[in-house]
Amino acid sequence: MRLGFVGSGAITAAMVEGLSGGPLRDWPIVLSPRNAAVAADLAARFGQVRVAADNQAVVDGADMVFVAVRPQVAEAVLAGLRFRPGQSIVSLVAALSVARVAELTGGLSPVVRAIPLPFVAARTCVTPIHPADAAVAAIFDDLGGTIAVEHIAEFDAYGVTSALMATYFGLVDTAAGWAAQQGLPRAAAERYLRNLFGNLGDVLRRHPDLPLPVLREEHSTRGGLNEMAHLRFEAEGGAAALRAAMAAVKARIDAAAQG
Repeated sequence: MRLGFVGSGAITAAMVEGLSGGPLRDWPIVLSPRNAAVAADLAARFGQVRVAADNQAVVDGADMVFVAVRPQVAEAVLAGLRFRPGQSIVSLVAALSVARVAELTGGLSPVVRAIPLPFVAARTCVTPIHPADAAVAAIFDDLGGTIAVEHIAEFDAYGVTSALMATYFGLVDTAAGWAAQQGLPRAAAERYLRNLFGNLGDVLRRHPDLPLPVLREEHSTRGGLNEMAHLRFEAEGGAAALRAAMAAVKARIDAAAQG
């Protein structure tokens, strides 16, 4: 299958890198020239990748088209393109509905939304898609896995949880800053915490069937310091603040979807 990318930013680059390292490495990929430096670099590194003259050439040269442009320009970009009947369209644009993408692309092609994260480059990312589509799922299965989502509200909930990446790094940064204030060299504190949190991430992947509360208990001695820190975090409003942040992200997604 020939894959086309309208937009050549960070997520496009990550997907191309991931696809180039797996079973689909020989599938032809055509890129938008919109971000010329990124597109040229990918074409130089991967033999199956070429850069098209413009976005219409991407559409004309692909069986499946990934729309990977910023939400602010997505409608203007799509409105100027002509798609073929039956051509697959995968929108990576946040909060732009399947119905709206179908309307902008002429309503001739099936539309699927997806939320790939940068980890597709390492082929370790599980990607939600809506609605279910076997051909699209095959792409993301090769990049780490797919979750087919039936209802849009559930899909948007995945979008909310994906907004926690900066919070994760902010937590590590806050802990490193506190440790530095206690006299630890900042570099040493960061090294220790990067290793700690990286290993905790590995624990999550190695034990996909263990409930999260069980994992928390297994990493907490009753009456010990880990339990104390967690209980104090909740008592001081840490968990409530996280829920409030997620609610705010959801409200923004809902507002964007409504127009």
